[in-house]
Amino acid sequence: MKIGILQTGRSPDELRDEFGDYNEMFMALLGRPDVVFETFAVMVDDFPNRPDIADAWVVTGSRCGVYDGFPWIAKLKAFLRHVHQDRVPLVGICFGHQAVAAALGGTVEKFAGGWSCGLQHYDMVGRPAPAALLAWHQDQVIVPPKDAEVIMSSDFCRYAGMRIGDFTLTIQAHPEFTPDFVRALAGARRDVVGAAVADAALASLTAAPDDFGPYLLDFIDGAVAARAA
Repeated sequence: MKIGILQTGRSPDELRDEFGDYNEMFMALLGRPDVVFETFAVMVDDFPNRPDIADAWVVTGSRCGVYDGFPWIAKLKAFLRHVHQDRVPLVGICFGHQAVAAALGGTVEKFAGGWSCGLQHYDMVGRPAPAALLAWHQDQVIVPPKDAEVIMSSDFCRYAGMRIGDFTLTIQAHPEFTPDFVRALAGARRDVVGAAVADAALASLTAAPDDFGPYLLDFIDGAVAARAA
């Protein structure tokens, strides 16, 4: 199975040597012997020529907002609409979650409540206990696409996870991040998020996040099989 990674940003320069880039984090999260990856750095206009050159797509996080006026963001939204319409399995994470939502008719804004950083807990459809995932975002989906099923939410982030049809899944949190990376990120971005948010993020890391790789792979496997049927 081939997973195409639509890379929309890079990890901080000062952390990249130790923790890798965003596409590499997804390779670690979703890697198994039968999976191959191809990365397209869409933030520098490196786009695939059609949706069916991969069995599934993953859209990464980014420092940009989906409402920013960069030409590559408009081009990405058009490509995501094409992927969704062609029923190619699609997973959007953080910025990817927001980009898919915006591409399919939802609304994304800089959230008035501020940043969500560190380990967060989300109520999740079909799961008795909350999902514990690492987050790092200020923007949020404010209005989901009209046909979206909300599958994950919290008091702070109402639309934290969505299924849009049978082939598209999006999550606001970062299952590809590790506690060590978030710990380093809290130090590197302390001046951006503020001392109180950074300190709260660090304090949250006493507990471990859930391993969400198997959940994402189960979704991808099921969607790939359904598309082939």
